[in-house]
Amino acid sequence: MKKLIIAAGTGFLGQVLVNHFKDYFDEIVILTRGKSKSMNNIKYVNWNAKSFSGWETELENATVLINLAGKSVDCRYNEKNKQEIYTSRIDSTKILNEAVLNCTNPPKHWLNSSTSTIYRFSLDKQMDEINGEIGDDFSMNIAKSWEKAFFETKTPKTLKTALRTSIVLGKNGGAFIPLKILAKFGFGGKQGKGNQFISWIHEEDFARAIAFVIENKLENEINIVSPNPIKNIAFMAKLRKAVGFPFGISQPEWLLEFGSKLINTETELVLKSRNVIPKRLQENGFTFKFETVEKSFENLLKK
Repeated sequence: MKKLIIAAGTGFLGQVLVNHFKDYFDEIVILTRGKSKSMNNIKYVNWNAKSFSGWETELENATVLINLAGKSVDCRYNEKNKQEIYTSRIDSTKILNEAVLNCTNPPKHWLNSSTSTIYRFSLDKQMDEINGEIGDDFSMNIAKSWEKAFFETKTPKTLKTALRTSIVLGKNGGAFIPLKILAKFGFGGKQGKGNQFISWIHEEDFARAIAFVIENKLENEINIVSPNPIKNIAFMAKLRKAVGFPFGISQPEWLLEFGSKLINTETELVLKSRNVIPKRLQENGFTFKFETVEKSFENLLKK
């Protein structure tokens, strides 16, 4: 019997994966901070992402474990939030390592969240898993610590893959919804200088890429991004066209900084140039259904 465990699987990306994998696995278990229950053939099991309380027995005989745990980076980077961003990722990864080692028949493959933000700000070089340059700031150092906590414990019976995921564009969550609203109300101009690259992936290709990683037993670091990073100015222009709005007011850096304080987030999320490509996926034969933002927007805006 094939069993999938998704740790922290009640959010946007977790639901994308559940919808994709519900017919692939005989059993799906979601580890959640909410109450334990069963609903729509999904088993929800309570965990606190840092200590054992019985949830760990679910890992026994699992086929695949996917860990999505980690506080959202969509917040102000004050000391309290920085600490929570760090501990939520490290603690969950460490306790899962311990749980996997304690299993008699551990999950065959463990895929752990990481981020394409691990690479440096880049307006020139495209970053792949082989030649990409790892950066050195708060977000990048979080990513490095996260992957170190994941890989430093050896799990002889369990394959390990770090998913360096970009912005995922989806109908029911993630960055696409606020960007679409901005464009519809005339604020869909460039953000900052507009020359920063956006690495992105359509939600369906996100799930398909993870299925491909599992099917092909791909290990180590994998960039889960589309093959076509795009400059912010072009991304916003194509989004305006897709929503049918004739113009878009640009948002200079000072205005973004002011606005980010009002809504408790950071300008880094829109101003950092993420110029990342999926070299390992493509070298192993993965094909994207949504290679361009135009195709993605058309699909996501369908009623």
